[in-house]
Amino acid sequence: MKKHIFLLGIIAAVAWSCSKNDEEFLDRPSTSILTQEQIFSDPKTTLSVLADLYNRYNDFATLEDWSTMAGFNVAYWSEAGRYNQFQNDGWGNGTWGTWDYGYIREINLFLERCSEATELNEEDKTRFLAEARFLRASYYFELVKRMGGVPLILESETYDFSGDATYLQHPRETEAAIYDFVISEADALIAILPSDANVKSRATKGTVLAMQSRAALYAASIAKYGSSTPGVSLPGGEVGIPASLANGYYTKALTAAQSIINGEAGSYALYQNKPNLAENFSSIFYDKANNSEAIFVEDYLVGGGKTHYFTGANQPRFGAEEEEGGRINPSLQFVQSFELLDGTYSPLQNEVGGNPVYYDNIGDIFEGRDARLAGTVILPGSTFKSTDVDIWAGVVLADGSIISGDSRGQEKELPGTTGQVQVVGFDGPIDGLEFTAQTGFYIRKYQDPATGSGRRGTQSDVWFIRYRYAEVLLNAAEAAFELGQGEVAAGYLNQVRDRAGITVPLTATDVTFDKIVHERYVELAFEGLHFFDLKRWRLAHVILDGNAINETEVTQNIGSATKRETQPYSIWPYKYYNPGSPDNGKWLFKVLRLSRVTGSDRFRLGNYYSEIGQDLINNNPKLVRNPNH
Repeated sequence: MKKHIFLLGIIAAVAWSCSKNDEEFLDRPSTSILTQEQIFSDPKTTLSVLADLYNRYNDFATLEDWSTMAGFNVAYWSEAGRYNQFQNDGWGNGTWGTWDYGYIREINLFLERCSEATELNEEDKTRFLAEARFLRASYYFELVKRMGGVPLILESETYDFSGDATYLQHPRETEAAIYDFVISEADALIAILPSDANVKSRATKGTVLAMQSRAALYAASIAKYGSSTPGVSLPGGEVGIPASLANGYYTKALTAAQSIINGEAGSYALYQNKPNLAENFSSIFYDKANNSEAIFVEDYLVGGGKTHYFTGANQPRFGAEEEEGGRINPSLQFVQSFELLDGTYSPLQNEVGGNPVYYDNIGDIFEGRDARLAGTVILPGSTFKSTDVDIWAGVVLADGSIISGDSRGQEKELPGTTGQVQVVGFDGPIDGLEFTAQTGFYIRKYQDPATGSGRRGTQSDVWFIRYRYAEVLLNAAEAAFELGQGEVAAGYLNQVRDRAGITVPLTATDVTFDKIVHERYVELAFEGLHFFDLKRWRLAHVILDGNAINETEVTQNIGSATKRETQPYSIWPYKYYNPGSPDNGKWLFKVLRLSRVTGSDRFRLGNYYSEIGQDLINNNPKLVRNPNH
């Protein structure tokens, strides 16, 4: 009996004439089911199966679910259905978990059947097998980040209907063993996959080196910083990595990163194609034409059947296609974490000595800062798609009272005038009104400036970058710092900071753990990495301790790795109305916590590793629970 594989998205191009009889009709081969021999005799059909495995790549953050891009109070979600996220005090033990051994089995089946193929040429077969191994290692990396040590299954396993299925039950490996597997698989694949920086959506040498660098860095920091949370471990090592292994992992992370930096994997470099530094930074995430920074991406294609609505969901609503957008509002704490160009930290200057600071232009308060700010966040006074973003909250009178509105662009009369004038921006902010810039900001990163990208019928094909060169530099900097190579770390950090316009380079003595944390925070924001950084450094329960934040605290300890972030804060621009005053018509700013922010996030020790459910344990009693569950 022939083996058959069901293929998604594959239709055999076979035409059939009208049948002469029922027997002939019933004997026709399926046009949607191909035999194993048919699939693995043709590189095109083999690649189609592999493409389906690529499409199931597991990402923590995605452009197709905008809410995953912003969490842990880096942003506020301006959508009524998500206000509850800011009204609770924590997360369940099962949050962020994954356990898709069906996916692993399908990869293992692909590896076995592709290996057995006799009609594929060796070059094609070798690459297909290497890519499948990369996908398997990537998913095990995703598993260990979320779950700790898991069963390591490298063969397809089939129940033999003997009545005893215990041979299919596997115990958890140690957390270190899973990281070691991911790292060793990368070692094996480096020599097989091509060194081609122009290939972005399939695994290359650069891709596996970037994965290896990230994985080794994660393992190293868990080994080093896990001692701060001794309760987050298991006696069998399923959770927790011995501190003695830290330097070995840091060395591996540095070596892998340097292989990319030294050009051994192809011509990767920081994207520096546009003279305006803020525009240059935002362009990294939508410019596909000549992008040396992107290493591995999930790609999309308008007209090719794969698009996403991230721009439509998050663009400034005023003037947008279909008046749609506005959902991700970066927090004040995040915005003011961007340094001044001389490398110093400073809160936004809205007051001096309790008195408001007046600005001639609404955007002046943000001037002189790291260019990544305007490349990541749409600020008051910005433009998007050639439309001025209209973010302001109301009019402040001479006596300090405020005239505003509860609808976008609302008009009212001002004292001493006749006729109505606009008293609130068409983009808000308006407390509680969804889709307005409730924190005073919109997200810029991953927004598509192309016409039509905000329409539901068109959508966007901006890619999601999974690995990029700037992260490789930051990985190298962190590993070098932890290995006592301060000068090397400073050199890598300075490359990233110089692109952002920072004018004062770091020296070896300037490189601290806080500086490492800060650079990753601002450079890699909204890319799905911040959560795992907080976990591996064992900082999540420190900065998310469940206690409320007051306004004074918002402006303190900027740049500190342990700065608490349990609640998002906002800053709203206002027009000053006082005819005859030299400040009339100028702008001032007020800091506030939104009324819908009533909870304070608490990250519990049980949140470091997601729950292995009772149903899984019932099916496999060899599994042990994660700690604090």
